[in-house]
Amino acid sequence: DWALDVETGQWSSRMAPKRKRAATANAGDGDDGGAGAGGDPASGGDDDAAATTTTTNAAPSSATSMPMMCPYLDTINANALDFDFEKRCSISLSDVHAYGCLVCGKYFAGRGKSTHAYAHSLERAHHVFVHLTTGKVYCLPDSYEVTQRDVTLTRIRDVLKPQFDEAVVRALETEGPQWRRALDGSEYLVGVTGLNNLNKHTDYVNAVLQSLSRVKPLRRALLLTPNSEAEKPSLWERLSEITKKVWNARNFKGHSSPHEFMQCVRARSKDAFNVDQSGDAAAFIRWLLNELKKTPSNNVVEECFQGQVEIMDDVKGATSTSPFLMLSLDLPPAPLFQDVMEKNIIPQVSLEHSLLKKFDGVTADPKSQRRFKITKLPQYLIVNYSRFTKNNFFTEKNPTIVTFPVKNLNLADHVPIPEAERRRGAKYNLVANIVHDGTPAAGGYRAMVYHAPDGNWYETQDLNVVEVLPQQVNLTETYMQIYERAAS
Repeated sequence: DWALDVETGQWSSRMAPKRKRAATANAGDGDDGGAGAGGDPASGGDDDAAATTTTTNAAPSSATSMPMMCPYLDTINANALDFDFEKRCSISLSDVHAYGCLVCGKYFAGRGKSTHAYAHSLERAHHVFVHLTTGKVYCLPDSYEVTQRDVTLTRIRDVLKPQFDEAVVRALETEGPQWRRALDGSEYLVGVTGLNNLNKHTDYVNAVLQSLSRVKPLRRALLLTPNSEAEKPSLWERLSEITKKVWNARNFKGHSSPHEFMQCVRARSKDAFNVDQSGDAAAFIRWLLNELKKTPSNNVVEECFQGQVEIMDDVKGATSTSPFLMLSLDLPPAPLFQDVMEKNIIPQVSLEHSLLKKFDGVTADPKSQRRFKITKLPQYLIVNYSRFTKNNFFTEKNPTIVTFPVKNLNLADHVPIPEAERRRGAKYNLVANIVHDGTPAAGGYRAMVYHAPDGNWYETQDLNVVEVLPQQVNLTETYMQIYERAAS
C-alpha cells in the first residue's frame, strides 16, 4: 500500500510513521533559506540530494525508486531557451545553484520555498526548471526531480551540456558535412556556425575561435574534455564549452555566443581583453595559447603549435635557441608617394620569395642585428603579418598586399630546414586566414576557414557564414594565418 507525497515527490508506505515522512519533507526544502540545508535565497542555497532521497520504505520499481513523472512537460518552450549567457539569477545576480525556467527561459537561484525560482513557479505557473550546472530537471513548487525519460528533456540537456565521445568526434571528421535545421527553420552547417559579436567589440575573438577550431588535435582535445560541474570553470573548460557549441549537431539555433568564454577571458587577462573595447587578434591568440599552456597535464598546445628557432646575435656574437608558437613577419614600409590618380600606391610582397627571408639564417634584422633560422617545424604554423605600428599619436596600418599559396607552401624551398625535418615533410596547407578590413580604429575582423568534412572554404564574420571559392582567399588583406603540415 503505497502513496506519493506531492511535497517531496517520494513514494512511501501508508504504514510508515508520520514523523519519518515529515522529516523527509523537511529535508526536501533545504534550499529555502530557512531550516534544513540552510540555503540563503541571495546566494541560491540548494540541496539537490534531499529531494531525491528515498525513505527506508520507498516503493520499489525496477530498482529502489519509481521514475518521477511531471505533468507539465508540455509547457516547455524550447524557442525561449538560450544557454549561451552567464548562469546568474535574473533577480539576485547570484551564480550559486542557478536554475533555468524551461517555460520562459529566465534564470533564478535556488529552488526552495524562499527562493526566486519558487516564487516564479507560483506567480507565473511555470513549473519545470533545469539546474544549469548539473542538467537535472525539477518540478516546482513541489521540488521533486523529474527522472522520467523524455525526448524534449534529452534534447535540452544536449544543448545545455553537449557531450562528445570518440565515435561522435570521428563521425564529424569522416562522415562528410552535417547540415541541420534550427528551431526557426534556418539551416546551419555543424562546425561552421556564427558567433555573436558582443557589444560590437569581439569580432577579433570570433575570428580566432573559428580559426583554432580548424586545428584537428586541439579541437579533438576540447570536444573530448568532460563537461565541468564547477561553478567557475577554467579557461580551458570555457574554451571547450564554446567549441562544443559550434560543433553540436543538436543545437536549437545556427549560432552561439562566446559570452561565458569572454567573462572568463576578462577575469583571467585582468581586463586586457573584454567586451567593452576592441582588441587585436594576434595579441589575443598569443595570450590565449600561452595561457592554455599552463593547463595541468595538457600539452596539446605545444604539440600543435610549438616550433624552435635559432637566434644568432651578430652584436654579442652569441647563438641561442628559442621555442615559438607564432612567426611574426615584417611588411615593407608603405610608400609615401601617390600615383597620377592621387591615390597611394599599394605594393605587393610575396610570402614565399620575400617575407620568409627573415628566417634564412643570413638576412639580419635591421633593428636588432640578429639572424634567425628555423630548427624545428610545428605541426600547425601560425603566421602573423605586422600590419599595425603605434606612435605617440595614433596607430597606423600598413596596406601592403601579401601574396601567398593556399596549398603546398614548401618551406624547404625558401629557408634552410634541418634534414630530419625535411624527411618529415616541410609542405603546409592553409586552413585558416584571419583578415582585417578598414582602418585601425574603425575596422573589423573576419575569418576564412577550411572545413575539412566537405573540402570547402567558408567566410565567417560574426553571425554571417557564407561559402567562398579558394581563389577568393588570396584576394584578402590577410593579417594572420594558420597552416597545417601536410603528411610526408
